[in-house]
Amino acid sequence: MTQQTDIQVLNKELILNLLPKRAQNSHKGTFGHVLNIAGSTHYPGAAYLSSLGSLRVGAGHCMLASCTDVIYNVASNAPDITFLDLGQSDYGTIPKDAIKFVSGAANYNVISIGPGLGLTGGVVEFVYNFIKKNKESYTPIVVDADAINILAQKSVFNLPMNSIITPHPMELSRLLGVDVKELQKNRARYAWQASKELDCIVLLKGYQSVIAVPSGKIFVNQTGNSALAKAGSGDVLTGMIAGFAAQGVSLEAAACLGAYLHGLAGELASKNLSEYGVLASDLLRFIPMAIKNLLST
Repeated sequence: MTQQTDIQVLNKELILNLLPKRAQNSHKGTFGHVLNIAGSTHYPGAAYLSSLGSLRVGAGHCMLASCTDVIYNVASNAPDITFLDLGQSDYGTIPKDAIKFVSGAANYNVISIGPGLGLTGGVVEFVYNFIKKNKESYTPIVVDADAINILAQKSVFNLPMNSIITPHPMELSRLLGVDVKELQKNRARYAWQASKELDCIVLLKGYQSVIAVPSGKIFVNQTGNSALAKAGSGDVLTGMIAGFAAQGVSLEAAACLGAYLHGLAGELASKNLSEYGVLASDLLRFIPMAIKNLLST
């Protein structure tokens, strides 16, 4: 790292100060509106987990924008979510012309895009068009999973000005063109490199997640355990970050809150279920307990 960096370890005191306050004289609009663009017929669970992750951290409303079959699937299991049907390609994904159904970013407090989208049937064109359409918007955008993989296919791309990407090591290695083993040896260095090159916040997932900000601030999270090493865990985290951002905190703060409480939820879940037995869907039940644990200190 050639530029001065400021590395901090996330702790309860820091996270408690970042937690958004809950006004008693309030309504759902007070706590923000999330638009979550997620899911395909192969990955309906990603849409479910990311959407409920937003609500579990206190967002007032989450609208899931997805293909038709996913909406029918998720609606039967999650009455708390509202839906925007984007149609469906022959591959069971969001079609490329679905951009016409998605209103401008200014209509939402935050947008998350990527969990379970897949890479076929026009979804690649949809993601490119969506990012291009919102390039000048300052609405916070959380870019995860397949949306990251889609952007990695282009040698040059510009993210909207208030964005965070949440890659796992393999996804970040694709973005940077760096061997994943080398990246894992220097996680903070490469997370910060990506944040500078892409001019966005980067949350590099994995053991001791790293949050890097272009200015040089780096946060290291130490909550969590092997219970989080399950499919869908990252989708929950995406939803949590979006849910906190919807409540008006910065994306930097939302990333710190999401990483810390996601890990803490995994720890609390494993005390009841063991590190072997925790599912990503179990995290949704333990997020409120993690927040309660934080508030009790």
